[in-house]
Amino acid sequence: MPKIISLRGELDQMLQQIRSSRKIVTPVLICPNCGLHAHGAEPRVTVRAMILSLGRFGIVSRAEMKSLEKRWKEYRAVNQLNLIGDPIDTELCQADSHPGTTG
Repeated sequence: MPKIISLRGELDQMLQQIRSSRKIVTPVLICPNCGLHAHGAEPRVTVRAMILSLGRFGIVSRAEMKSLEKRWKEYRAVNQLNLIGDPIDTELCQADSHPGTTG
């Protein structure tokens, strides 16, 4: 799994470079609770998305893809990782983190 997480990081870096070089920005979103206008979060490549793409492009068989997906789910739970393979920081978990709202 560490190699898969590392590959995910490389693919995410490529995505960010492409978005930067083409000056692609995220859309502006409006909070329905407080009316705050802000750019949405940058898209990220998740480990699961990368695993699914391995099957989609025929790099691994469908059975191998399903097995990898299952192993990732178990590995993620045991090691308390987020969708991109980083440790979960429980202090930062909030339902709605910007001022002016109740959560």
